[in-house]
Amino acid sequence: MRQIILDTETTGLNARAGDRIIEIGCVELLNRRLTGNNLHLYVNPERDSDPGALAVHGLTTEFLRDKPKFAEIAAQLRDFVGDAELIIHNAPFDLGFLDAEFDRLGQPPFAGPCAGVIDTLVQAKQMFPGKRNSLDALCDRFGINNAHRTLHGALLDSELLAEVYLAMTRGQDSLVIDMLDDGADAQGAANGQRMSFAALDLPVLAASEDELAAHRAQLDALDKSVKGACVWRQTAAAPGDDA
Repeated sequence: MRQIILDTETTGLNARAGDRIIEIGCVELLNRRLTGNNLHLYVNPERDSDPGALAVHGLTTEFLRDKPKFAEIAAQLRDFVGDAELIIHNAPFDLGFLDAEFDRLGQPPFAGPCAGVIDTLVQAKQMFPGKRNSLDALCDRFGINNAHRTLHGALLDSELLAEVYLAMTRGQDSLVIDMLDDGADAQGAANGQRMSFAALDLPVLAASEDELAAHRAQLDALDKSVKGACVWRQTAAAPGDDA
C-alpha cells in the first residue's frame, strides 16, 4: 500500500479569509516503509504572513517572493500524491487549505482521487483521551527525537509524523512482518492470514548454570517475603510434579 504523509505551512489560520499555502511537505510510505521518495515545495502566496504564523514557520515574504505560485506546482503535487492514502495530523486544516487553492484554479477537491485520509490527531485522541496530542507531545510520548525542530517546517513535520504514525500503528505482528520481504508472506500476515515461519531462523538461548542459580536465589527471596511459595513457583509446578 502506498501512503503519503502530508503537511503544509500557511500564511495564517483561515483559508476562507484569504490565507494561503506557503510550503508543502510529502513523505512516501510503501508497505509501511519509508522510501526516501519525498516532495518538498515552497510556494509564493502573493501576500504576507500574519505575525503569529510567521513566528511559527519563519518563512518571510522576501524568501518566498521568487518561489513558484500554487498554480505552477498544482499538477506536480497531484501527480506525486496520485491515488495514495493520505496521512495528515489535523486533516481538516490542511485539506481545507488545499481545497481552497485548487478551487481558485477551478479544480476539484484535492483528496478526491486518493484512497482515503487518515487523521492522526483523531487517532491520537482515541488512544490518549484527555492528553495533549500535538505533534511535539506525540514525539515525546513515543520517544522520537524532535530536538532539531525549532520552527515548524512542512517536510520536517511530515518526517516526524511518519515516525509517529508507524509507532502508533505498530502491532504485535510487526516484528514478523519486518523480518520478511515485501512479498506474499508479509501481505498475508498483514491481512491476518496464516503464514509460514519456516524461513525464520530463530535462535534458542538457554540459561547458563549461573543464571539458573541466580534465578533460584531470587525465587527463594520472594518465598521468604511472602512466607510461602511465590506465584512463579506455583505457576512452574505442574500437577503431579515433585517440585
